[in-house]
Amino acid sequence: MNINVRGKQMKMTDALKDYVEKRVRKLEKYSDDFLDIQVMLSVEKERQRVEVTAPLNGFLLRGEEETDDMYSSIDLVVDKLERQMEKYRKRIGKKRIKSTKEEPSYILEDDEEIFDNNSIVKTKKFSAKLMSVDEAAMQMDLIGHNFFVFANADTGQINVVYRRKHGGYGLLEPEY
Repeated sequence: MNINVRGKQMKMTDALKDYVEKRVRKLEKYSDDFLDIQVMLSVEKERQRVEVTAPLNGFLLRGEEETDDMYSSIDLVVDKLERQMEKYRKRIGKKRIKSTKEEPSYILEDDEEIFDNNSIVKTKKFSAKLMSVDEAAMQMDLIGHNFFVFANADTGQINVVYRRKHGGYGLLEPEY
């Protein structure tokens, strides 16, 4: 497991980096096949923020937490990722996840900030992997988003699965 720890607007100490690596390595009990795990630590005013991105077998685990203490934020985000792994394991019915050496289905390739008077404030580009609607819903739950864009394996078209306000999921299919 390769863990890349970076700091933004803060000084990275060896003790902090060691603590992050020790806590993130707890994910190894679920699988030895995590690809490069990215950890971003940042400080804004009094808020200590931790973001973790962990690709695994075509899925992307993602978590972020923000508190007034960096160590607490690290603990909370690792706990969140462990809950995601438990949910993932429960859905696929395996105790330990074996590698398929796939690239994640949701990859952020470019993250461009746009600062103008329009309503679009951020643009993200990603590759969309062919998957079923059920797989897309599971991936959406794993990364903690309210929607997920994917290539539908049944139709080959780009679709969006989303969480409905009153429970359940919705599917957006384009009509050409």
